[in-house]
Amino acid sequence: MQADKFYQQSADKQINIDLVDTQSWPFVYKQLTAFEKNQVNWQSFQAHKNELCLISNVDGTLKRVLLSVENNNNFSVIANAALKLPPGCYSITTPLPKHELMAWGMAQYKFARYKNTNIKEKILVLNPSTYHQVTPLVDAVFKVRDLINTPAEDMGPEALSMVLESLAQSYQGHFSSIVGDDLLANNFPAVYTVGRAGMQAPRLLEMNWGHAHHKKLTLVGKGVSFDSGGLDLKPASAMRIMKKDMGGAAQVIGLAQLIMHFNLPINLQVLIPAVENSIDSCSYRPGDIIRMRNGLHVEIDNTDAEGRLVMADALAYACEQQPDWLIDFSTLTGAARTAVGTEIAALFANQDNFAQQLVAIGRNCNDYIWQMPLYEGYKAMLESNIADMVNSTASPYAGAITAALFLKSFVAPEVCWGHFDLMAWNITSKPGRPEGGEAMAMLAVFEYLTIQ
Repeated sequence: MQADKFYQQSADKQINIDLVDTQSWPFVYKQLTAFEKNQVNWQSFQAHKNELCLISNVDGTLKRVLLSVENNNNFSVIANAALKLPPGCYSITTPLPKHELMAWGMAQYKFARYKNTNIKEKILVLNPSTYHQVTPLVDAVFKVRDLINTPAEDMGPEALSMVLESLAQSYQGHFSSIVGDDLLANNFPAVYTVGRAGMQAPRLLEMNWGHAHHKKLTLVGKGVSFDSGGLDLKPASAMRIMKKDMGGAAQVIGLAQLIMHFNLPINLQVLIPAVENSIDSCSYRPGDIIRMRNGLHVEIDNTDAEGRLVMADALAYACEQQPDWLIDFSTLTGAARTAVGTEIAALFANQDNFAQQLVAIGRNCNDYIWQMPLYEGYKAMLESNIADMVNSTASPYAGAITAALFLKSFVAPEVCWGHFDLMAWNITSKPGRPEGGEAMAMLAVFEYLTIQ
């Protein structure tokens, strides 16, 4: 699905959407004709938030729309209107920020790869400048959603590899991959170990783009195409949507697309450890010990804590090249969902100023982030009697923090690092955020990068 299904730069005829609120409504009402007032009264429109009023011509055709707003964040209002209005071409008469205009397209998204759907588009007409700002953002969100919503059968490590390679080709980037036994030869032991039981060979995907004289940004996305939990098997209810465990990889692919589309002055590296955490006779086991890329020995406490293992290899590799920013996206822990819910991305960072900027930007672009503490006091929970550390703790407490501390052990302290632990999935449908795969923290990071 493409954003240009829902946005145009011009139209022969368009219906105006006038935004009103409770304060301006008495004045607006006075300007209406008697015929229009009758329609407003018949629809009991009082300019409460999210109310729509359709005003027709004498012949019954739609003339204009009154849409009530309440505050400075109208994302849900615009999304709700896009869902409720009849098909047609519309224009909002009041200038709105691009992240609110994105709601128009985001609300109408459908994942239609396996099901024929009759989509009667509602088109929003934008001026050319706004159009070229909004549609690439919506396209990136759609790409993230499509990748996550695709079942693991069609979005395994091989398919993820093809997606990143195609993206590189589209923007003259350089793509490479290390596959199967070559992971051991190139010192990616955790990626190999976690993915060796999968039907498709594990791999480390890499894309590079940009100029060496620009600041270097490395994005790392968790690419677990399906997570059964391994030998520590998940219950059926927890496994049902585990096709989304490559949600981190989807975020970095969408973010990379935006960076390259807008030609940001960035030396970009994308790393995706792509595996399936599956079960067969060569599955890794609880009690096994992996010698990681950076030399640390990790004892496996739980095979369902696989994401941090594959991410650790990629993070260590990234730090060897000394990036200016290192940002990773992972569907890592249920504990983060317990802490901030499913609609907010939990952020851990080794530089508070960096984290605080991302939180503020996220608030302004409807991409909510909450900074969590990298409390070193909990690192003792990762101690092992026979290795340098364990990959997971049996404690029911501080699960997101201990996972982040595990990753921090593989990050060079001088590198500005941010770790997003996110859901990447809408558990219910809300205006602009339909049930299924979702972009989280991607837009906020992109906006941060545009002002650096």
